[in-house]
Amino acid sequence: MVTRNNVTEFILLGLTQNPKMQKVTFVVFLIIYIISVVGNVLTMVTITTSPLLKSPMYFFLAHLSFIDACYSCVNTPKVILDLLHEKKTSTFNECMSQIFGEHLFAGADVIVLTVMAYDHYVAICKTLHYTTIMNWQVCCLLVEVSRMGGFLHATVQIVFIYRLPFCGPNVIDHFMCDLNPLLDLACTNTHTLGLFVAVNSGFICMLIFLLLIGSYTVILHSLRTHRLEAKQKALSTCVSHITVIILFFVASIFVYMRPAATLPIDKAVAVFYTMITPMLNPLIYTLRNSEMKNAIRKFCSRKVISSD
Repeated sequence: MVTRNNVTEFILLGLTQNPKMQKVTFVVFLIIYIISVVGNVLTMVTITTSPLLKSPMYFFLAHLSFIDACYSCVNTPKVILDLLHEKKTSTFNECMSQIFGEHLFAGADVIVLTVMAYDHYVAICKTLHYTTIMNWQVCCLLVEVSRMGGFLHATVQIVFIYRLPFCGPNVIDHFMCDLNPLLDLACTNTHTLGLFVAVNSGFICMLIFLLLIGSYTVILHSLRTHRLEAKQKALSTCVSHITVIILFFVASIFVYMRPAATLPIDKAVAVFYTMITPMLNPLIYTLRNSEMKNAIRKFCSRKVISSD
């Protein structure tokens, strides 16, 4: 790296240069981070310890919560700490690590959301064969696929970005390291690589998003033949999942489904998919699911009683 690059660290401009706004942002981001980590860990632990939440749907939800908790810890802690400092820097290796971690967990997130949609489809449209199709061996295999898929996606991204020469300037107009801002700083023609990023991240997200929306259209259409009580329960689950899908995929598609370029709105969109979405996921699934709410109440009451 030293022989190829003059840049050993990057300077981040952050969200704002206003000291007062930085203090306000620090408090807001800290609250978001705490809610995100606590909410996802609580969801994961509740599902793991509750004997009532042993279906594949909750198994995948626990894995999604684990991924979101890890995803929240990739960039947010550093962003929060940077708000306390006038100069915000990130070494070359730290920058590469952030990009790898972000795409590792985001890639796994995409696959888990797809797996959860498939689980809903089998549960609603193939009810009689559900236990045969979604047995525990298949569920564990799908979780492993999500992990390996996220790792492969992140590895492909980092291999190309790591080899780029950076000879200055080293100022990133962002609050975190990301692919498009780094492509702008590379002292070589990155047009082809920018198209590759758009395909590997944006185009794939678009295809999966359209596939998921199509699958839920089929699922919602098939609910017409179900009994009212079963229809309401399935509809509540589907609406929660569709909401999470839209929140995550639309923001990701906006950032990556275009040639390498940075726009002023990218910072706000990045805040949304790196901080807000991981925080909202456990809230969306919990508030719309009576079984989850009851399980969390029982889990918290057990902890209170044991502490006394």
